[in-house]
Amino acid sequence: METVLGFLENVPWWAWVIGLLFLVALRDIFFQKSHTISHNFPIVGHLRYWLESIGPEMRQYFVANNREELPFNRIERGWIYASAKKENNYEGFGTDRDIYAHQHIFVKNAMIGYQMSEDHPNRLDYCFLPCAKVIGAYNKRKKPYRPASAINVSAMSFGSLSARAIESLNKGVEKSGAYHNTGEGGLSPYHKQGGDVIFHFGTGYFGVRSREGKFSMEKLKILVDENPCIKAIEIKLSQGAKPGKGGVLPGSKITPEIAEIRGVEVGKDVLSPATHTAFNSIPELLELIESIANETGLPVGIKGAIGKLDQWKELADLMKKNGTGPDFITVDGGEGGTGAAPPSFADHVSLPWVYGFASVYKIFQDAGLTNRIVFIGSGKLGFPAKAAMAFAMGVDCINVAREAMMSIGCIQAQVCHTNRCPAGVATQSKWLQKGINIPLKSERLAQYFKTFRKELLEISHAAGYEHPCQFTMNDIQVNVDDDYLSSDLEAVYGYQKKEVPFESMQALYDCQYLGGKPILEKTS
Repeated sequence: METVLGFLENVPWWAWVIGLLFLVALRDIFFQKSHTISHNFPIVGHLRYWLESIGPEMRQYFVANNREELPFNRIERGWIYASAKKENNYEGFGTDRDIYAHQHIFVKNAMIGYQMSEDHPNRLDYCFLPCAKVIGAYNKRKKPYRPASAINVSAMSFGSLSARAIESLNKGVEKSGAYHNTGEGGLSPYHKQGGDVIFHFGTGYFGVRSREGKFSMEKLKILVDENPCIKAIEIKLSQGAKPGKGGVLPGSKITPEIAEIRGVEVGKDVLSPATHTAFNSIPELLELIESIANETGLPVGIKGAIGKLDQWKELADLMKKNGTGPDFITVDGGEGGTGAAPPSFADHVSLPWVYGFASVYKIFQDAGLTNRIVFIGSGKLGFPAKAAMAFAMGVDCINVAREAMMSIGCIQAQVCHTNRCPAGVATQSKWLQKGINIPLKSERLAQYFKTFRKELLEISHAAGYEHPCQFTMNDIQVNVDDDYLSSDLEAVYGYQKKEVPFESMQALYDCQYLGGKPILEKTS
């Protein structure tokens, strides 16, 4: 034994390296059958796979220019990061954007902008920007709700996002007066940290699910009674990332905590069907909406990605006929989001937000229903100029998902579906989650929202308006194509937004249904 140990001690380090490489070469040539490159080019073939694995990072940091990347380019990410950290988010020496590019947005400023009075709410709180409509007011729900922030957190589930990420988001919305949509994974303890909540459920009915996997009204009533933070309920018909597609939650991912929150069994695969079992038609959907509203007292809305319009027209016709219907409609864009999906769905199924929203809004406008509904936009709208365009098209509130993730540390690694998110945001890895400092990240989410609202208000004031709800289609211009260079939204999308009833920002602040905890403070 001493002879062997002595021999091993005298083997030079380079001999160990050569021996290891020899073993790798033997494995590549004679044992592994799945990779042609490493078989034909042993050892060096592995370099190809390593370079491929870091390709996205190489392109992101060294190859792509500031405006080139998708889904969010470096300028967009930089603005979110700087806004969240309360750093300088300006840019100098003029824009580096191609302002003649297709779909570039121009906001038409007024010759003399809006001038605030000395006692105006925004003199005291520079980012006070509530929704101009009250959710549930028309249908006389028992508990109407006016979101205190026109910018809010979109549907992202616990399970898809980490516990620390969800807790950071919820504490952040409390600090900024916004609301937090739970996503379809149920109401977790991390959603109950002080912020207003929109409870969202899909075809799996997680959190309000019977043992048979059906919708349980009794569980929903108990959930709402025990959690006053829930201000409204959203029924997901489809989402932008994968409209019309169900999913399977593998049993291996179902921890006791997730099982309790979602109302499923530990270690057992759970199927989310592509369609709902609680209703099979538009009339049945309306019955469910009214039943939930009557049982809980809360406003009830629906969320959908837009494709065919025949059932949306049927919904509008029945709402007009019966005088009932959803209190709000969230229109999701086909741009996709945090939900993992096959490229065939993410790239091709459902319309982009601008086309989908315009199509749906016109249906409800033609039926004379727009002032009955709060319209919520969701689909890469987390920037002030895009938000101004959305408000001009008829949106009343905006939900942001990936932009909110970036404000708490997401680096757009695009590995949300692998459970290996390096920022700890979209993973259940305890180690990776530890990198999220909840007090710090919640403050950054709040600051991102405050900066967003501040700049959206400044754009509105530049256009001569007190609130972005006053934007019209003629206030925003977009580039179309080489033959029809640029025109306002009315000419491009073929409608003019219905005027939103609006008295003043002070009236919104005085509203008894105002949510959140807006605090008017003197600005420095």
